[in-house]
Amino acid sequence: MTAPAAQPFRLAFVPGVTPAKWVRIWSERRRDRIELVACDNTDAALSQLSDGTVQVALVREPPAEVGLNVIPLYTETTVAVVEKEHLFTAVTEVALTDIADEPLLIPLDDPLTWPDRPGVRVDHRPATVSDGIQLVATGMGVLLVPQSLARLHHRRDVAYRPVQHAPQTPVALVWRQTSPQVEEFVGIVRGRGPNSSRGESEPAPKRTAREKMLAKRAAREAAGKQPPSPRKPRRPRSR
Repeated sequence: MTAPAAQPFRLAFVPGVTPAKWVRIWSERRRDRIELVACDNTDAALSQLSDGTVQVALVREPPAEVGLNVIPLYTETTVAVVEKEHLFTAVTEVALTDIADEPLLIPLDDPLTWPDRPGVRVDHRPATVSDGIQLVATGMGVLLVPQSLARLHHRRDVAYRPVQHAPQTPVALVWRQTSPQVEEFVGIVRGRGPNSSRGESEPAPKRTAREKMLAKRAAREAAGKQPPSPRKPRRPRSR
């Protein structure tokens, strides 16, 4: 009988977060495939995690709750998204005081947990960050978001600038239930090699003698080593 195919490993992620590097390493090491599940926000990703739809998730601002395992990965810079002709485009960075008098758009799926952010709140709240950036393009206001979202939804009629001293947004890997697959993916994210005792990767096949010879030659060339030059013949001493 044919052995049943291994169940896919499912990874949820929020917009702007790019798991491509870790997915590539997983695919190089394992035979069971990995499936990506795009989620609108952190709450949606955590919901998928809770009902078992996914095994791990890449989220922003993970909550501190019992039973949720968290590995902080990096933090994202907060930027101000403005229309292309806005005065902010004349500088490389924006100060918090510069935003104080600006009309501020806050989408319903706001990724920032920054309650006292500067700016004059606009009554209308766009449904999504993408909708908010469309309104920015019309000159309706300024939008504050993590830089990766500004890049994701970039348009030719808008620009963005980093905000000095603004709170940054943490991105983390989270999971609830541990399994060999989860342990393997955590190891990949942590940078463990394929032969680590914590991983479940299959051992790499032994290399042939020819492969070893070619590898040594490539290593010498990479190191810039050249074969020793022949010694010049010694001149006879004059009597």
